[in-house]
Amino acid sequence: MQPLTKATLGTICTVKWALGLPEVVEKLHELKIKEGSTVQVVNRSGDYMIVGVGDKRYAMENAIAGRIQV
Repeated sequence: MQPLTKATLGTICTVKWALGLPEVVEKLHELKIKEGSTVQVVNRSGDYMIVGVGDKRYAMENAIAGRIQV
């Protein structure tokens, strides 16, 4: 298990768990990023990364992505 920020570009990962403030975790659930879902690392830049969930793409700060274990 590792934080999503450590996953290599193009990797498809299964989310094991995510921690954070309740409103952040609730937003992740709205975006279908929750335990058991699969995400793909699409791109990475200095302070953020782009992840794919199904047919959607989302940008998130590395601080949030680091709280998602895959």
